[in-house]
Amino acid sequence: MGTISQLSEKTKLPAHRIGSEEEALEIARELAGEFARRSNERDTDRILPFDELDTLAQSGLLAITVPSDYDGIDVSNAVLAEITAILSEADSSIGQIPQNHFYILEALRTDGTEEQKKFFFGRALAGDRFGNALSEKDTRTVGDYATRLTPDGLGYRLNGRKFYSTGVLFAEWIVVFALDQDEKLTMSFLPRGADGLQVIDDWDGFGQRTTGSGTTVLQNVYVTADAVVRHHRGFERPTTIGSVSQIIHAGIDLGIARAAFVETLDFVRNRARPWMDSGVERAADDPLTIARVGQLAVRLEAATAIVERAGKKVDIAQINGTEESVIEATLAVAAAKVLTTEIALEATNTLFELAGASSTRIGLNLDRHWRNARTHTLHDPVRWKYHVVGNYHLNGVAPPKNGAL
Repeated sequence: MGTISQLSEKTKLPAHRIGSEEEALEIARELAGEFARRSNERDTDRILPFDELDTLAQSGLLAITVPSDYDGIDVSNAVLAEITAILSEADSSIGQIPQNHFYILEALRTDGTEEQKKFFFGRALAGDRFGNALSEKDTRTVGDYATRLTPDGLGYRLNGRKFYSTGVLFAEWIVVFALDQDEKLTMSFLPRGADGLQVIDDWDGFGQRTTGSGTTVLQNVYVTADAVVRHHRGFERPTTIGSVSQIIHAGIDLGIARAAFVETLDFVRNRARPWMDSGVERAADDPLTIARVGQLAVRLEAATAIVERAGKKVDIAQINGTEESVIEATLAVAAAKVLTTEIALEATNTLFELAGASSTRIGLNLDRHWRNARTHTLHDPVRWKYHVVGNYHLNGVAPPKNGAL
């Protein structure tokens, strides 16, 4: 693809080619078993998962949304969300890091040129990772951008500063969102190591500690014209860019909830003491505890089901792309994001409620689940999702078109 193709790294082995959704799910479960073994240690000592991300890329899982027209298997969005949940149950930071990667691939599918699609989908199939330089913390709202893309000869220059750059530390390509001279949102693909590009590992959130969501600084960075995608077009017509983004976030929260539920079962069975007035010998025989566990299990099942249903609606919207189908997908994913947010917070709180005071010991690090849930669920506040859903049903107001819906 002209100048871009000369800049990508070619030294690593090509990634495995996954042949089916069933194989993708099987690989995700196998990797989750590996990633879970040191997830506590990585969180405690803030060990960034470079090796794990290499393994994930080589597995082929990061290419599962590449369209079939470009040699991918184009998995269902329900499967994409479930794979995200499987990885996030093992380590929610690892589950979150590829979220922007998949968002970028969906935006590319929607608005990339044919040449861009062939090249970048090919890089994804080869195992390349795309990191996100999107959010800025000093603008009026999260939807405003100070980063600018300005013409320079046959290409452009990028200048700005990004925060919450999830995935850039692990990526071959840094994808920068910036406004052009017409105030239109663009998406530029920069190779790692481009002149003037600086990535700073300064993420210090108390949860999702190893996502590497630090700062990206752009100082007069040159980008070729064929590496720029006109991202604003994806929000000028009905598309599934936002729905794909959000259903992955729902999968992350679902995985965190599952992890907390498993920890709850283990602690109550093996360590917790029964309450003195319960009249039972084991905490696991306390009828109030049993009922609370049952309540969580039911809500987890409901959250899983609504994520799957929402994924199928996104599939339909991707195929026909009508206003009606996109709105249905948007509303279904908004509902899934609400419920997974609520179950993630509930499950991580209930872990301590049922396990008791001894579960708060620092050495156990069980609070990582609550910290991860509280941090990740701050993405795209659910109070506005309630508003969007209610406003549509009550007043017939269509959801706004943006990446947060």
